[in-house]
Amino acid sequence: MFTSQGPTIRELTVQALSSIERGYDLLAPKFDHTPFRTPDRFLDAVAGTLEPLGPFGAGLDVCCGTGAGARVLRPLCRERVTGVDFSAGMLAAAREAFDDGRTPAVEWTRADARALPFTQEFDLAVSFGAFGHFLPAERPALFAGVHRALRPGGLFAFPIGAPQPIRSPLYWTLLGFDSVMRVRNALWRPRFVMYYRTFPLRGVRDDLAAAGFTVRLRPLEVFGRRTDGSPNWRLVVARKE
Repeated sequence: MFTSQGPTIRELTVQALSSIERGYDLLAPKFDHTPFRTPDRFLDAVAGTLEPLGPFGAGLDVCCGTGAGARVLRPLCRERVTGVDFSAGMLAAAREAFDDGRTPAVEWTRADARALPFTQEFDLAVSFGAFGHFLPAERPALFAGVHRALRPGGLFAFPIGAPQPIRSPLYWTLLGFDSVMRVRNALWRPRFVMYYRTFPLRGVRDDLAAAGFTVRLRPLEVFGRRTDGSPNWRLVVARKE
């Protein structure tokens, strides 16, 4: 939920009419006081699922924002943690939040996730809440860059929710949001790419496999299961062979 410390309606409107990069630069100082920040229970669930798969050496937070993934990586990684994002404002907020003297220290790199500047440097990569900013045609470049950044045997992990049933109010809410964004991007420049329904599990698995990953799914049981017994949320764990 938005809090009194969060952005005003006017600030959100200005952000929504900006480019993705400029919008997040503007939002960065108040981002952690918005519902866009990944909730702690998601971070804790992912950390608990990854812990038995470690320990890990170096960790990478892809599209790090203010550092949600770095919070997960720090206890799991022994060598170093790196966050990468293309918003200078978000990186500045992350740098301030993690300037606490704890180890491992977190390094921050400004770069486009579709062209990551790393080669076989990391054992674990994570990402939270960012994939709606990538169109389906951009996923291959994104996944190829993460694959290149990982050492052999490295893991790329991120949570993914089950599709909403058509009778669910949330289904229609997300459909409505995506429809409004498509109209906005057809009529206004610069575009602000943010869609909730362009990251389906089947297509994501196919693109990960094409990039060279072996994909496994682990249920995040804390979020319960649907009436058909399938988990509401899964952790995608893609291994570079």
